Amino acid sequence: MPVLPSSITDPLWKQFQALLPKRSAAAHPLGCHRPRIPDRIVFDKLLARLVLGGTYQQHADHTCSATTTR
Repeated sequence: MPVLPSSITDPLWKQFQALLPKRSAAAHPLGCHRPRIPDRIVFDKLLARLVLGGTYQQHADHTCSATTTR
């Protein structure tokens, strides 16, 4: 369940996405790292933390860890 309706989060995401550097989709050359978490998932987790409050651990789940959000 999203924290805010998509009519609010989608325009915010578009503005935020314009500020992010372009990332290459290439995997790590040694193949030893976990795959990158999509920026949109992290953005949604940060919005949830800002709106609802609480700790990073309370908003962590299988999609994004507390360490990544922090």
